[in-house]
Order: sequence, then structure tokens, then C-alpha cells
Amino acid sequence: MKCVLADTGPLVAILDRMDQDHAWAVREGKRLPPKMFSCEAVLSEVHFLTRDIPEAKNRIERWLVDGWLELPFSVRDHHSLLHELMTRYASVPMSFADACLVRMSELWPDAPVFTLDSDFRVYRRNKRQSLPLICPAP
Repeated sequence: MKCVLADTGPLVAILDRMDQDHAWAVREGKRLPPKMFSCEAVLSEVHFLTRDIPEAKNRIERWLVDGWLELPFSVRDHHSLLHELMTRYASVPMSFADACLVRMSELWPDAPVFTLDSDFRVYRRNKRQSLPLICPAP
């Protein structure tokens, strides 16, 4: 495993010591490779959900500067496939950030999704394949 695809939940849990999943996210985060990939949609959600945590913005900036978190995904190159995914999973419903991560899982098939979201057990990449996940036991 060279990298991991980071979803909103664990990133927020790492930043928020009051989060019920903080201990799990920190423990798992220490065992992961030194690089995580994510997307701007996830980063936007993380910023919004941690807006009341004073040090969160600075920690996120450090993650980006230090290369622990990279944003290699461009929506511009995948918008039609993202729309298709959100349409396919409209009954879940699938968020835009989740669609980006499912598409990223297709592009980086060896990278597991680091998530707290059980919907990733439902989503399929390439229409039929389950996604490799790092998540708490159900």
C-alpha cells in the first residue's frame, strides 16, 4: 500500500478531539503510509465541519505543505463519470465527495479508502468491484 484515499470523516476525527472516532482515526492514521490522496470536495467538507476548531485550518495547511495530504484529482477530467455515479447511487444518496473518492478508487485501485462512512460498503467501482476500505468494524 503506497497511499490511501482519505474521506472526510477520519480527517475530521483526527482534527476534533471530541469526535467519537478520534482515537480510532489517530491510531489508524499512524499506521498508514506517509501519503494520503484526497480531493477538493473532501477538503471543503473538512474545512466546514472543523470551522469551530481554532487550530484545524493550520493543521490542514501543514498536511498539504508537508505532502501528507495531496489533492491529485481534477473534477474537470471526470465530471461525466461523477454524474453517472451520483445518478446510479441516488437512492443512497451519494455525495459529490463520495463520487470523487469512488472515481479515485478506480484510478488508484491499490489505494484503500480511509473512511467512517458505511455507504462505501455499498458503492462499487467499475460498476461491480467493492472498494478496499480502512474503516471501523460494523
